[in-house]
Amino acid sequence: MSSPQPHIAIVGSGSAAFAAAIRCAERGARVTLVEGADQIGGTCVNVGCVPSKILIRAAQLAHLQARHPFEGLMRRQPVVDRQALHRQQQARVDALRHTKYEQILENTPAIERVHGWARLEDPQTLRVIQTGGREQLIHAQRILLATGSHPAIPDIPGLGETPYWTSTEALNAERLPRHLGVIGGSVVALELAQAFLRLGSRVTILARSVLLSREDHALGEALAAVLEAEGARVLLHRVPEAVAHDGREFVVTTPEEVIRCDRLLVATGRRPNTEALGLDRAGVATDARGAIRVDDHLRTSNEYIYAAGDCSNLPQYVYVAAAAGTRAAINMTGGDTSLDLDVVPAVVFTDPAVATVGLDEAHARAQGMEVESRTLALDKVPRALVNFDTRGFIKLVAEQGSGRLLGAQVLAADAGEVIQSAALAIRNRMTVTDLAGQLFPYLTQVEGLKLCAQTFSKDVERLSCCAG
Repeated sequence: MSSPQPHIAIVGSGSAAFAAAIRCAERGARVTLVEGADQIGGTCVNVGCVPSKILIRAAQLAHLQARHPFEGLMRRQPVVDRQALHRQQQARVDALRHTKYEQILENTPAIERVHGWARLEDPQTLRVIQTGGREQLIHAQRILLATGSHPAIPDIPGLGETPYWTSTEALNAERLPRHLGVIGGSVVALELAQAFLRLGSRVTILARSVLLSREDHALGEALAAVLEAEGARVLLHRVPEAVAHDGREFVVTTPEEVIRCDRLLVATGRRPNTEALGLDRAGVATDARGAIRVDDHLRTSNEYIYAAGDCSNLPQYVYVAAAAGTRAAINMTGGDTSLDLDVVPAVVFTDPAVATVGLDEAHARAQGMEVESRTLALDKVPRALVNFDTRGFIKLVAEQGSGRLLGAQVLAADAGEVIQSAALAIRNRMTVTDLAGQLFPYLTQVEGLKLCAQTFSKDVERLSCCAG
């Protein structure tokens, strides 16, 4: 960068944007952060990761009150005050937003916030429309687009004329539905469906194909069985033909039946916030979804413009967004670093949770690889046995011949705490023999990785309790 203090403009204020702003400031840049929303922080802290995990945890505790597995402890139906839960949830959201976003702005003079909606005028200029229609031009040596995404709404006749929920309305609801209909079969749909089910709502899930259709199908099948055992109605390969609202209820028409519910959650994925950015003015290329194409240095098709987070074609995880923002900042201020996405763990926060990393069998074979796999039921894992919760399994996929670990799929309580060990094993090109020989603390869920690795060469039924 030729300037002694480069000027970086960042559009957005979520995880990618703030990670970039902080690193740019650390590297001596002046940063202008442009955000049109009244609240900064983006989806994760405000209406995504943080409030959803609070709701999910509360629902888990309510569920355990009524259905825990231990004899001698009284079970009772929980009394749920949703308004009180929401107040506590919102207080924690507000506190985290203040600590992790607002306070950083207050304490970092190099970062200036401009309140308004930005679009590109040219590769190094933003036009910002502010309150009252006032306009401001911002010139910068580099621009980072980190505008996030919004819920994708399917084209179902009548749906747009109804008061349906997205995840935002569901998380901010202060009353529990009597009957919640859920359109969607992936992460957000399943997490919120189970949470409302456990808090006392009747729940019907309508999935276009199967649950978690992009993952090993055994995960979706097992999770569907869990949800049905808890009382949900799970309808697979079910696409609504029409949706109406009669003033009291939603009327969801499918080829097989008509479903009535008092609330309808639509959770069918998200779309990038790129339509209003004026990308064509700077020749910034997008994919078919409208996501901005970036390379491993977070560069777009225009050398002056970078992108990170859910508005780009990167995996839509907040930790990927933050890592991308940091690396984009380094590159925009004269450095040279790349974002390595070879090993990306993912978690679905149902109970049991779903966690994956690397390749499943189908994807490995699609790449022309010869593989072998082993699946270990949780009733072979001591931690699950003493928890009296053996729902789920651990599956490992290895390269045939070498035994190199290629992927792991886990359905288990605390699967999210298990999967990072598998990610590190894949990152370090360990074999299942290497993994089987590691020391794992006894009576931990992650010990199941070791046990599953041992099944490639041993019968774990014939091992002692500590699986040496």
